[in-house]
Amino acid sequence: MDSRPIIGGPTPSPMLTVVGDSFAEGRGDPAPDGAWIGWAPRMAAALGIPRSRVLNLGRNGATTQDVIDTQLDVAASAPAALVGIAAGSNDLLADYSQDRFEKNFTHLVATLAVPGTTAFTFTFPDLTTRLSAPPAILDVLRSRIERANDHVRSTAANHGILLVDFDHVDRAHDSQLWNPGDYHPNAAGYEFVASLLADLVREVLSRPAPRIPVPVPS
Repeated sequence: MDSRPIIGGPTPSPMLTVVGDSFAEGRGDPAPDGAWIGWAPRMAAALGIPRSRVLNLGRNGATTQDVIDTQLDVAASAPAALVGIAAGSNDLLADYSQDRFEKNFTHLVATLAVPGTTAFTFTFPDLTTRLSAPPAILDVLRSRIERANDHVRSTAANHGILLVDFDHVDRAHDSQLWNPGDYHPNAAGYEFVASLLADLVREVLSRPAPRIPVPVPS
């Protein structure tokens, strides 16, 4: 279930493209060959998308600025039917600037949420429950997460993209879905995410197309 495209022969255009950080990459869910699996190939399999049509650009440690600098052009140059944006956790945990995060996240969504593409993103779960740090530091991080989630929600709504609001999904905080002592999901956690996404995409794609009124000549 490796999300990397098959090598050799012409490369088909992707049906699912993912940009982001270690959550996009699938870190914490190892394959037998040492690669990471994660939610992207699991979601693709649930939707019948071949492995060769999945382009996962996610990389460990990537901030929103890193995604813009190293992943965005690649993703935008080959628009896919489905595009996942999973970035921002490293902004919150490292050299944080609310203004920079909001500007970068908005830019990512505005660039990738193009006509003909179904784009989706995520809010951040409360990572403070997964980290060991002094209470004062955890309070600061919790405040960052709350503000970042507000921006993610408003950006998703403004651009009409799908949102998995982990902050309001009770099971997202189930310890059985996370690697012990880590803030990366385990295989069961990524399977849960993939199932949420596949169900959400199926529900949206099953909706009837909006009817466009045709003016009647007078």
